[in-house]
Parts: sequence; structure tokens; C-alpha cells
Amino acid sequence: MVRQAVDPIASYQILVADEAWVALAFLHQKFPLRQSFSAKEILGQVRAEHASPDLRPGVKIHIHQHNIANTEPNPARQRMFYRLEDDTLRLYRPGDPAHPLRKGKMVPKRSELPEKYHYLLDWYEREYCKQKSAAPPLREDPILQMWGLGKEIWKGIDADEYVRSLREDWDESDQPEKK
Repeated sequence: MVRQAVDPIASYQILVADEAWVALAFLHQKFPLRQSFSAKEILGQVRAEHASPDLRPGVKIHIHQHNIANTEPNPARQRMFYRLEDDTLRLYRPGDPAHPLRKGKMVPKRSELPEKYHYLLDWYEREYCKQKSAAPPLREDPILQMWGLGKEIWKGIDADEYVRSLREDWDESDQPEKK
């Protein structure tokens, strides 16, 4: 009798990144008044949900690094979680600031998620994404914030013509020496 080797990873019905997302989505739904959760709470929910037979080593790194939108990717580029200043995590919402290199998925693909978790995707789209984001606005350059300041003063004036008119008033003593 010949036994075929079974790839244990192939037998899992959920990706590691998605398993972490499911745990955090479940926590948000279970505790709707809470804004965010610690990595330890999310890991505890992964264990409690038992979506995979064993806790896979990749779950922790996805919670702490791979799924977090507002950190530099190393190497994963998902945008599933958002880290707050107090180091807690919440689900990412479209429009939250993210690292520019993070272009990956924000939620699990329905086709890759066990059917028993599809209700979480529905809840995320229907309710969670409609809530106002608590993400701090991106800090902008104060110089760039002055863009357009005073534009009403120059309305209807051609810039090149204005500079030419100023230069007409120069006399030769005001001009720099030519070497």
C-alpha cells in the first residue's frame, strides 16, 4: 500500500493573513464600543476561533507587521489593520493613511474565506467602513499648506509681463556686474 504525503498547509481552508483579519473583525463586532485591540487580544481570538487546526507561526507576524497598513512593508503589503499611537490595532478602513508601498488587499477575498466567515465581510462593508475613521490626518508640509495663498492679489496679472515691468525700472547701476 502506497501512502501519499499530505501537505498540511494545503489542507488549511484559510490564509494566515485572513485568519488574523477574521479574529480582529470578530473582536470589533463582539465589542462595538471598543476602538482597537492589543496584538495579544487578537492572537487570543485566533486561538479561540480555531480556524486552523493549530496556531500557525505566521499568524503572529501578520498581526504585528504584515497586515499593518501604516507601517513600512517587510515584505508583505496588506492593508488589513491600522496601528494607533497607543500600539493597539483596528481594522483598516478605505481612506485611512497607509504607507505608500502598501498596495495589498484590505480584506480577505470572499472566494478564499470559509463560508462561515462571509458574514464578517458583509458587516465590514455595511457597517464598519461607514463609521468615521479615527485615524489622525496625515501631517502636511506647512510650506505646501500655503499653496494658493494670496492668489486673489495676482488675479488677471500676467507674471512674465509683471517681471518685465519691474526690470524696466532698473538702471545700470542696480544690475550685477558681468565678469
